[in-house]
Amino acid sequence: MNSTRLPFKSNRLDLLTLLTFLVVGISFLTRMALLLKSGSAAELSIFQIAGAFTLGLFFDLVEASYYIVPLLLYIWLLPEKVFQKKWHSYFLYTFFFIQSFLLLFNAVSEWLFWDEFTTRFNFIAVDYLVYTTEVIGNIQQSYPITWIIVILLIIAGGILLLIKPFIDRCKEQPVRFKTRTLWTAGAFIFPVLSFGLVNNSLHSFSSNTIANELAGNGLYELFAAYRNNELNFTQFYPHLSEQAANKNITDLLQPHPASNEELLLARKIKSNKPEEKMNVVLISIESFSAEFMGIFGNTDGNTPFLDSLAQHSLSFTNLYATGTRTVRGLEALSLAVPPTPGQSIVRRPHNEDLFTLATVFNHKGYKSKYIYGGYSYFDNMGNFFGNNGYEVVDRSALADNEIDYENIWGVADENLFTLSLREIEKTVSDGKPSFTHIMTTSNHRPFTYPDGRIDIPSHTNRNGAVKYTDYAIGKFIREASKKDWFKNTLFIITADHCASSAGNTDLPINKYQIPMLIFSPSHISSGIQDRLMSQIDIAPTLLGLLNFSYETKFFGYDLNALPIGKERVFISTYQLLGYLKNDSLVVLAPKKEPVVFLVNKDHELKSQIAAHTIKLPIENEAITWYQTASFAFRHNLMHH
Repeated sequence: MNSTRLPFKSNRLDLLTLLTFLVVGISFLTRMALLLKSGSAAELSIFQIAGAFTLGLFFDLVEASYYIVPLLLYIWLLPEKVFQKKWHSYFLYTFFFIQSFLLLFNAVSEWLFWDEFTTRFNFIAVDYLVYTTEVIGNIQQSYPITWIIVILLIIAGGILLLIKPFIDRCKEQPVRFKTRTLWTAGAFIFPVLSFGLVNNSLHSFSSNTIANELAGNGLYELFAAYRNNELNFTQFYPHLSEQAANKNITDLLQPHPASNEELLLARKIKSNKPEEKMNVVLISIESFSAEFMGIFGNTDGNTPFLDSLAQHSLSFTNLYATGTRTVRGLEALSLAVPPTPGQSIVRRPHNEDLFTLATVFNHKGYKSKYIYGGYSYFDNMGNFFGNNGYEVVDRSALADNEIDYENIWGVADENLFTLSLREIEKTVSDGKPSFTHIMTTSNHRPFTYPDGRIDIPSHTNRNGAVKYTDYAIGKFIREASKKDWFKNTLFIITADHCASSAGNTDLPINKYQIPMLIFSPSHISSGIQDRLMSQIDIAPTLLGLLNFSYETKFFGYDLNALPIGKERVFISTYQLLGYLKNDSLVVLAPKKEPVVFLVNKDHELKSQIAAHTIKLPIENEAITWYQTASFAFRHNLMHH
């Protein structure tokens, strides 16, 4: 293309237009390919096709407004004399070649994702980014990835040859910095407005799911999924009718809701014993597997204090975490809700004013606090707990001279417990009973802690971190025992999740087992509680021990009030949802039928039950729990 054939001169700002055309053009072709792949099975009308492509163009432009931001900043700040250099043309060729390849690679990724799920990118795709090693291995085994990359490189090269004349012409007319600044400011309006005003629900214009998915944009949906942190249960998982789920959950919740016509979580818990307004200290230990402790058969001797404390505590030896992340454990401990697919509710939008453990304590006149050794903005902890009945106290409450050691995760656990003692003392001095949830950080890579505390040097391995946390908890309990409020205090020591969830099955049950000690020598008799228990049962069981009467929206059970045989456990990853009851484990996965495994008394998988056409009762139970929990959060039924 010769510049003399055109009546206008081009400049560097036209590069933005060129990249926008690339984004929109490849997105359009991707949408067309997905439409053809869906074929007649999609049963799309002309109106639905037109709507999908019209809305699709809108979302393509929205995505382009974000995508061009790095280039926008570059051409704004780059001096004209550098922009005009000959070598810079080659830089631009390389840039557009890479962008073409990445956009094409994304298009192929969308095709493969659609082939499996018939949907645009969602939180499953985000999950794939988390488990990179496994996903890359699966792709390499499933597709001729080398040939795909070679073909995409060739196509990207062909695109570069087509657009090279347009890139060359961008040097024809210099653009002053002031003019570039005005254009940059104007261009930023679009992504800013899009961030505030546009969300991915806007492409749900039809009753046809495929039409709605076609109207989306893959990259936009990927980042929207990361931002929203959830999967729509009824869209991706086997589910029941709303009426059937409501009827089932009415029978499953303890005590039963008043009606099964609609989902009603609110029930009244009535105790016939006098309430005990004891102080409560809930310690959730970072990455603390049951297998670390001597009462579970460990002989390493890394938990001498906790092993000793177990002899004077009510020890729970058959308890299982709901997930593999701290925020999932915090969700279970505060909300007593099964893990819903995607990210923990702690990190989701619209998670304020929920019914939490603090809600109950606050209604009883307590002061509830969440105390964390790191900065509480991490994992959205501060926002979640601060908007759900807790006062948040974190590392920023400590002066520099109060910190013996800190790493990227937070201060040493002994400093966290010193802070906790101070905060409990402050509450009790004000004449209020105290509920304090303490979240430790030291048992985490890089496994560092103050020197001289234990016989394993800092930064050695997890054994050292476990032993140091045990030391810090021992120091805390001993110092607390000197306080006037100690005799009227209930200590619960448990974990947020296990140290590792890796196993030879998708959901290795034993890798979810965590310990729990309830220590209050003047009030709780020591002993072993070996009934099957879920992490979501901790909150209602605790309130039961205090003989509280209250209105609840918890999904969890008070284990001491639960009939024998009703016990069940929830375990999960981001996508997989497990339900363990008696000798069976149900696994729910996106776009697949439920799978049922038989387990032995040690909760190891024995065999898979053969495929069947009618759902087993335990499958319906599993679906009911997870479907109802997802529905309750999405429809604001968990608010207090």
